[in-house]
Amino acid sequence: MTPIAPHIEAFLREHLPQHRGASAHTCDSYAYSFQLLFEFAAKRLKFAPSMVKLEQLDASLISAFLEHLETSRQNSAETRNIRLAAIRSFFRFLEHRQPAALEQIRRVLAIPFKRTNSRLVPYLMQNEVQTLLDAPDPTTREGIRDRAMLHLAVSAGLRVSELIGLRMESVALDSMSIRVHGKGRERSLPLWKTTAAALRAWLAIRGPIAAPEVFVNARGEPMSRWGFAYVLHQHAQIASKKCPSLPTKKLSPHVLRHTSAMIVLQATHDIRKVSLWLGHSNLATTEIYTRADPTEKLEAIEAVVPPHLRKGSFRPPDKLIALLKAKSAKS
Repeated sequence: MTPIAPHIEAFLREHLPQHRGASAHTCDSYAYSFQLLFEFAAKRLKFAPSMVKLEQLDASLISAFLEHLETSRQNSAETRNIRLAAIRSFFRFLEHRQPAALEQIRRVLAIPFKRTNSRLVPYLMQNEVQTLLDAPDPTTREGIRDRAMLHLAVSAGLRVSELIGLRMESVALDSMSIRVHGKGRERSLPLWKTTAAALRAWLAIRGPIAAPEVFVNARGEPMSRWGFAYVLHQHAQIASKKCPSLPTKKLSPHVLRHTSAMIVLQATHDIRKVSLWLGHSNLATTEIYTRADPTEKLEAIEAVVPPHLRKGSFRPPDKLIALLKAKSAKS
């Protein structure tokens, strides 16, 4: 029987961050998926999680775990697929490390993803964006920092990990641009003038802090993803008082990224530029925004030559004749 713990450790600490260039957030997500899996396996097999062996993680146990996520934990199909993606990635990693388990690995890899409903991406309208960006108080230190973070999140479409991981040396205010590192790739993005002004105002009062990250909390430590989510929630509540449509939106840091994508798409009408802006490695990932943009459909309608409409006019029948026809039909 093969201990699973050394392989999991190598996968999370070496393969994902070093060979795949996965972000810390991705590694954390994968680790949580395995935590759930081993807790389920340990309870099912009546072992301690550290005693679970590779041979015991067969396709039947993995399938039972996925069913447990949807039934006992009430997880959505999307969440179930995320956990399965982590498991499949790990078993592909094992193919070359454990050739003796190749048949077991192939059966696990054959477990299919579940079909999910394709929903339109949520994003903010222009008035909602402006109200949110105006929410931070520019007369306070925290307000100036928050204003810069929100402007940068919207204008650059950064992932949360990219936003909180942005370092001082990656900001070039003289050329109004930033260098972004995300998912093992680097891209350079120009800044809107308003965003550059907001960022310049924050850097002027940031002070000599040891942390290399641009955005720090009140203790001078790098801003965390939960810290930014809290900041966004606080300002969303303030903005909701002035913009009645905001409370109807499920606002999250990733919605700001979607909003940026829609702004770029509506300005350029070029999905390739949106892909470059967001740092997508696959153009297919970016196509979700074309389904959410109504202007794309309007342009298609305007380009189509519709079929002719047959002309004619309707004359309602005389009420008396209609009554008589109805009576005669019954008799």
